[in-house]
Amino acid sequence: MAVTFDLFGTLIEAPKPADPARAIAVELDARGVETPEGWTEAYRTPHVDAPDGAEVPLPAHVAAALRSLGVEPPANVVRRAVVAAFDPDVHTREGAVEAVRAARDCGPVGILSNCSVPELVSRSLIRSAFSREEFDAVVSSVGCGWRKPHPKAFEAIASRLDRPVSELVHVGDSLEADGGIEACGGQAIVLVDGTAMAEVPALLEAGNG
Repeated sequence: MAVTFDLFGTLIEAPKPADPARAIAVELDARGVETPEGWTEAYRTPHVDAPDGAEVPLPAHVAAALRSLGVEPPANVVRRAVVAAFDPDVHTREGAVEAVRAARDCGPVGILSNCSVPELVSRSLIRSAFSREEFDAVVSSVGCGWRKPHPKAFEAIASRLDRPVSELVHVGDSLEADGGIEACGGQAIVLVDGTAMAEVPALLEAGNG
């Protein structure tokens, strides 16, 4: 048995910018790139053709949106602007530390997070009550290329933990995304409909009994 956790909304809270297009525009401007008229609409429009379930890194989307408006800044500038726009203010959720501690009694522990922003998962962990060493593997969708509930996302974290997907128990807050582990033969603990983080240790113990 191995236990994996969703990150955002499950282990931690790290609110996104209220207006991502505006936040990115501010960071681009700070780096000498003016966003032209039509930027907000361009940001909201898909520009990268990707397979169903594939993750499009946000810097790639932003660069494509800018190109659609005739602006082509260096890729490293776009990446830095996106990372800065999503610089996280992190709060560790109540009961999360205890849940991860209980998971370690069951076997390997990992994080599988849907996140299109490079560095955001690692930065968020650094600012949380957790240390990176508490997790045997950390996989983000921007890192593996696939978003939950696509099976390849769960396969990526299972591979890193050296366990078959069928041995994973995945804890998250989305029936659609995190509950997708069950279609792969694993087990989901989804924190909705009254299930609280404080119940996770007992649920893991019961499943490991």
